[in-house]
Amino acid sequence: MARQRKKLLTVLKILVSAVLIYFIFTKINLEDVLGTLKRVNLFYFTLALLFFVLSKIIAAFRLNLYFHQLNLFLSHKSNLKLYSLGMFYNLFLPGGIGGDAYKGYVIQKKYEVGTKKVVSVLVLDRLSGLLLLFIFACILTFKIENIFFVQYKYLIGILLVLSVLVFWLLNKKLFNYALPIFWKSFGYSALVQLAQLVSVFFILKALGIQENTLPYLFIFLVSSIISVLPLTIGGIGSREVTFLYGALWLGLIQSTSISISMLFFIITAIVSLFGLFFHFKKPELVTTDN
Repeated sequence: MARQRKKLLTVLKILVSAVLIYFIFTKINLEDVLGTLKRVNLFYFTLALLFFVLSKIIAAFRLNLYFHQLNLFLSHKSNLKLYSLGMFYNLFLPGGIGGDAYKGYVIQKKYEVGTKKVVSVLVLDRLSGLLLLFIFACILTFKIENIFFVQYKYLIGILLVLSVLVFWLLNKKLFNYALPIFWKSFGYSALVQLAQLVSVFFILKALGIQENTLPYLFIFLVSSIISVLPLTIGGIGSREVTFLYGALWLGLIQSTSISISMLFFIITAIVSLFGLFFHFKKPELVTTDN
């Protein structure tokens, strides 16, 4: 029964992704998007790729920081391999074994640290990333000339501070064993999102976009939050819809906005594909004396 439910959810996600992609290309000219992609500067595209890789390496270090709080001193090399495989599963096999679920399963099977604790650190790792996406998005609103942002700048500032406070209280009340590394994990998350923002900045450079850099970066941050919702396959469709309507709202070129989203997906797919190697040769988990 559970397997049938999982298959049904996968089919629904595929349908939602397909419908969203179809909807997007009824709203914009596909030829404009393809024309924009053809003009990609490979030098800047390569820099965007490298900074995305850097963001994922830092994210893997952040996750290992949480593992260490469970007295599971996984070596960084082992963790990077497991993280890479998780990325592959998240993007290419989301209907089967999701990347986070697989990591949790492998860790619990080998080390028996407790399913509840393993799941909790995986959730905390995700929430930490989402928190910094929200914080950076709020910060960018102070620099973007938009009547909505100007009107609600004080409310946005309050929400920014409250988000950190609420996450800290969440750690203290429910995951007190992770509280000692709260600010360290916060720092790692900041570096992750900064690296990804630099990656998107170079995507803009690769597409020859000289103006409205901050609004495009803001849309990217919002799309990253939306894409986490388990509604589509690997966030395909939901991210593009966010870019489409974000561009419409902020007065940007929609076809260019979709091109940014597509290039970011291509980079994500390229990097995630490296995890295929560890699908066939499962990474051996090694701990260190710490």
